Amino acid sequence: MPRANEGKHKSKGAPLPIVLILQKFLKTYEKHCAQSQTSVCPAIKSDLKSSIDSDQVLRKFMLVRSDDSPPRILPVSLEPLLMTIQDECYTLAKEICIWGLPLSNPEIARLALLLESKGHTTCPFTTLEIIDCKMDLWSLERLGKALRFSSLRSLVLDYCKFGKEELESIFSGLENNQRLQGLSLRYCGLGPQSGLRLGSVISQSAICELYLEGNYLECSGALAFLRPIADFAETQGKDQLTPGSPDAGHPPQRLQAKQRGSSTLNQITKSSEAVTVKTTSGKKKRKKGIKKKMEGLMEAGPWLVKLHLADNGIDGKGKEGENGLLEFLQTLTCLIKYSAHLREIDLGNNVLGEMAAAEILEALRARKTGKLPVLKITVTPQISSDTFRSIWKNSKKSNTIRKKKKKTKN
Repeated sequence: MPRANEGKHKSKGAPLPIVLILQKFLKTYEKHCAQSQTSVCPAIKSDLKSSIDSDQVLRKFMLVRSDDSPPRILPVSLEPLLMTIQDECYTLAKEICIWGLPLSNPEIARLALLLESKGHTTCPFTTLEIIDCKMDLWSLERLGKALRFSSLRSLVLDYCKFGKEELESIFSGLENNQRLQGLSLRYCGLGPQSGLRLGSVISQSAICELYLEGNYLECSGALAFLRPIADFAETQGKDQLTPGSPDAGHPPQRLQAKQRGSSTLNQITKSSEAVTVKTTSGKKKRKKGIKKKMEGLMEAGPWLVKLHLADNGIDGKGKEGENGLLEFLQTLTCLIKYSAHLREIDLGNNVLGEMAAAEILEALRARKTGKLPVLKITVTPQISSDTFRSIWKNSKKSNTIRKKKKKTKN
């Protein structure tokens, strides 16, 4: 008899199969939608059923508006999904994407509480995508406050139009943020006046991948944003050449990794043969005595690895004219020459012109001379084919490929 009871106790404590977990999740989600008089999101229902059929964990929730639904159909809402995640304690998902929905204050408030829930219900999400959604100032202020305490690694706010106050609400949550590493603000209406504040945020956070395509930064905004980053890179680059500077040129490190004397990025930067860099992955070694609250933290600083500035009106046609473009180029080429962290720049659909392209080409050659890691750079094709081809060749490891080809011929 004791053995039988012991067996029952073990079966109760055993984890449920993923199929049963997802079936229960779907049932609870449908219940919350019915109670709140909202529609079940077809994409989420389809993904749940697909995961159930394949017996696989659902890692990403896609909450999207159905374009072909009649007006009489109830709207899709974020709140029932968040309530279900909390009720079912579903911690297996890592990404949540909300696309094309008007988000109310109560919905954002519940999302913010979930992002902040440390020590209570663990928030599973490391990636939050809010794309082409309407939010008022109160919602953005509440979301900005939550960003300070969240465990997010990536934040995407593409196609959400921001005014000055709305943008400041988001920036306030990013400043001194030592967890967030990827930020995307594509087509958000950022103008020249946003550049200075954006540069300040990047300089005081762990953000190393930045996507700003489709805005209106122009030369002045891009210059204000890049100047502190380029100045930092130049200082580090020159210090690296100075004897007795052990910390010069070191890339961002996770705080716990710094304590044990190693980090993924540190190992990559030491190799001049590295072509690509992954800032959010890599093997993690655990060490006793490290506090949980330190997990995932990165050093704050202008550690840009990827920078996308395509389609931002960066040319000589703004208020500053050609002088503005020249000043921007001086800062950009400084960053290219000295940054040991930078691996990718996208300047497509900006009419830089032939002279600017030649300056970028010279900076790439200087970077090679300095034995810095390879930099992939995209420029507008509205320049001569010869210069474009030279830039393309100098941003790839063409010399190594040629040597390999010669060896095979012999």
